[in-house]
Amino acid sequence: IAKHPEIKALMKPDYNLIWVVVLMVLAQLTAFYLVKDLDWKWVVFWAYVFGSCISHSMTLAIHEISHNSAFGNSKAMWNRWFGIFANLPLGLPYSISFKRYHMDHHRYLGGDGIDVDIPTNFEGWFFCTRFRKFIWIVLQPFFYAIRPLCINPKPITRLEIINLLAQLCFDVVIYYLWGVKSIFYMLAGSVLGLGLHPISGHFIAEHYMFLKGHETYSYYGPLNLLTFNVGYHNEHHDFPNIPGKSLPLVKKIAAEYYDNLPQYNSWIKVLYDFVMDDTISPYSRMKRQLKGEVKQD
Repeated sequence: IAKHPEIKALMKPDYNLIWVVVLMVLAQLTAFYLVKDLDWKWVVFWAYVFGSCISHSMTLAIHEISHNSAFGNSKAMWNRWFGIFANLPLGLPYSISFKRYHMDHHRYLGGDGIDVDIPTNFEGWFFCTRFRKFIWIVLQPFFYAIRPLCINPKPITRLEIINLLAQLCFDVVIYYLWGVKSIFYMLAGSVLGLGLHPISGHFIAEHYMFLKGHETYSYYGPLNLLTFNVGYHNEHHDFPNIPGKSLPLVKKIAAEYYDNLPQYNSWIKVLYDFVMDDTISPYSRMKRQLKGEVKQD
């Protein structure tokens, strides 16, 4: 900031995010209607080819919203309600809980017992062979859902209950209107999109230590177009209050800080290397013993 004070001008909401999310929700509603009478093989096909991409992209829109990028910090609750809306086509309540845990990830990156992005000891111990690591990637959405309950369970809040009830009502309406195939498409798209999928490479690319001494990595490839520039991950952790849309400008303005850092060119290759490299496993994360006062959401 001292060297590049112009970066401060990027610390503002991205109002275009609102319209992008609305269009994504409408796209999924259209898809729910279109798949209701298809043969099951085509429901599965479109769930992976189209639904998974939209679902994973929506989780990263929710990531943006968790940082108050839609309406700004002055309207924090507007972001929470909007996150619940964005959550609807995913089928499972996610937005409010994600926000609570993700703030811990930024404040206490790698904090033992706090940062639930760190795999459990069981994951590191069991998923240590190539085949098991492949299965771990397939099952990633389940581990991300269960891990907080094992590592850092938190009391349920009123907003989480609202998120759950809104999601249940939405799912019931979709089932009533269009039947079980639409529900399957919705849930399968979310599970497949967060598991064995090219976009899922970002889960591993962001913080797994393929190179010792480098804890966070960026990716500057084309999949950023579908993921709200989450690939600009060093930039994001440096400036979590700058929307994803503006992170390429951060890299351009402060190029001397980012251009020489290790970076990825392919999230698919990240998944391949994770499975095939016997020196990499769920244990390949930096874990810290936190000292002093810990403040959590």
